[in-house]
Amino acid sequence: MHRLALPVFTAAVLLTAAFSQSGGDHFQELRKRMVREIIQDARMTASYTGKENLDESVLEILRTVPRHLFVPEHLRGRAYQNRPLPIGYGQTISQPYIVALMTDLLELEASDRVLEIGTGSAYQAAVLAELAARVYTLEIIPELAKSAGQRLADLGYDTVTVLQQDGYYGLAGEAPFDAILVTAAATHIPPPLVEQLKPGGRMVIPVGGPFMTQELIRLRKKGDGSISTEYLLPVAFVPLTGGH
Repeated sequence: MHRLALPVFTAAVLLTAAFSQSGGDHFQELRKRMVREIIQDARMTASYTGKENLDESVLEILRTVPRHLFVPEHLRGRAYQNRPLPIGYGQTISQPYIVALMTDLLELEASDRVLEIGTGSAYQAAVLAELAARVYTLEIIPELAKSAGQRLADLGYDTVTVLQQDGYYGLAGEAPFDAILVTAAATHIPPPLVEQLKPGGRMVIPVGGPFMTQELIRLRKKGDGSISTEYLLPVAFVPLTGGH
């Protein structure tokens, strides 16, 4: 699939430029180091994923999006460690390598409409917004949904819509989607999400129970509606919650 080059004037690039001009961005070198670690992780896990190199446009976005603004203030000094961090309410912001890998696996085009399940602090949503035309992100925890929406608005991500609701059922009113990303582990692939995926669309989702081995899976919906599935990598995610 054709991959579009990174846009020149993305929200993250403009934000980083503003920080640099004001002397406020002290994290640029830490982001570069983080991306170097991501590149190493990609090579180490290539036997699982088949991807020795991640798309450079994805890596460049991670060099620019200010991850420290998406973690609790007392953890900002650890924001660019290549590891997950707690964000409250029993949730985490994903490891940067996993964010990069899952984003890469979606194979996004600039015109794509994306659904994310599990907003958290909205770091992944911001990364997606740098590549896609429109992002809808669903968060079941009211406090996280509210803070994520405010954070994205403050940072100028006006192509992202945050909604507080159970992500298992997707967002039928805005379907179909070119890509769906699930950032919490489901015990099975939710049928509503498969239904809301466009023919030719991709879904990346961790599947497995809590405290068990989970598998990162990529689905593709074919033109006839059938599904192909790739099992890619053992992972550990917080569980998908809700009334389903």
